[in-house]
Amino acid sequence: MHGGGRVRYDEIIVSTIHVKTASASYPVHVGSNLVSKIGRHLRNITGKPGSRVFVVTSPVIWSLWGREFVSSFTKDQAPTVLFLAPGEQHKRLTNVERLATELSAAGADRSSVLIAFGGGIVGDTGGFLAAIYMRGIPYIQIPTTLLAQVDSSVGGKTGVNLATGKNLIGSFHHPLSVFADVNVLETLPPRELRAGLFESVKAGIIRDPSLFRYLEQHRESILACDATALKRVVSASVAMKAEVVGIDERESGLRMILNFGHTLGHAMEAVTGYKKLLHGEAIAWGMLAALHVSRSRGMLSEREAHRMEQLIRAYGPLPGFRVRIADLLDAAGRDKKHRAGTRRFVLTTGIGKAVVVEDVTDAELTSALESTLGEAAR
Repeated sequence: MHGGGRVRYDEIIVSTIHVKTASASYPVHVGSNLVSKIGRHLRNITGKPGSRVFVVTSPVIWSLWGREFVSSFTKDQAPTVLFLAPGEQHKRLTNVERLATELSAAGADRSSVLIAFGGGIVGDTGGFLAAIYMRGIPYIQIPTTLLAQVDSSVGGKTGVNLATGKNLIGSFHHPLSVFADVNVLETLPPRELRAGLFESVKAGIIRDPSLFRYLEQHRESILACDATALKRVVSASVAMKAEVVGIDERESGLRMILNFGHTLGHAMEAVTGYKKLLHGEAIAWGMLAALHVSRSRGMLSEREAHRMEQLIRAYGPLPGFRVRIADLLDAAGRDKKHRAGTRRFVLTTGIGKAVVVEDVTDAELTSALESTLGEAAR
């Protein structure tokens, strides 16, 4: 399946999706037991049999999957492991400098390969480290959360946070390959799994009606971590993103639709200090607010709005929180999706359809947030 394709649910799922952009082309492999095979595939991936291998991971992931990961390497190929503590508060430049220093001290050079083995924080930070170390070294993504598998590991966006906002320091740096192993999702806490599924819900809302229907019809098997169901969800979500990124690599047009729910979702994360909500949960609240704006503008039928809201809530529950609307509007105003002072906002006109608008007013956002925060505060 190539980036422009769709997942066919009445056929065998193809396990490899090809991302093709103007600057890079690479495969995303979706399947089972991929972690235990990575070492054997590394030579074919890099084309450099003598490359030193470095791994950025979290202590928790390494304790769960490190032995299986290392078992796929020969003794002379054994990777050097670097650790990044979990949590958004560690996705900062100070840790990038520390990791870069550790790479240098361990002898990493331009022929070295970095593997980002973890969730979105490890992937974003590790990818950015690879982008800037010695002006760029190759890297591979092995995402271990559903959120990272369906979203952040694909598309080449890397970066870290500033105190004033998420991902404000970063670079486009595509991986050589992505390995999405659904087996590792079995060790995810249920809340983390659900948070990742909100990104797949987003994919269905903005561009893939068949994925939307699959999420509606197979909720129980998906939440039970059925491998076949998860492969279908991950494959479809990646295929949608690969298609969009292939058309618009640098977010100058179509790729903006991937930010559905993100403008206010990122603001909610920031205002709550990244402590109350997981990223996917914040995006879910942001999507509910965006649906409110879409409906109030008459762009979206009540029937389809209801289906979308139902699907978002079906993969909840969403944790509550209390913040001031003024603080959210202020945080949203610093969002990096603004261009020349213009607020860009993604709305939906129906299941599988999204539009980018530039005329959403503070009054509209206030109305949407009053409704959303009223529910969040219960």
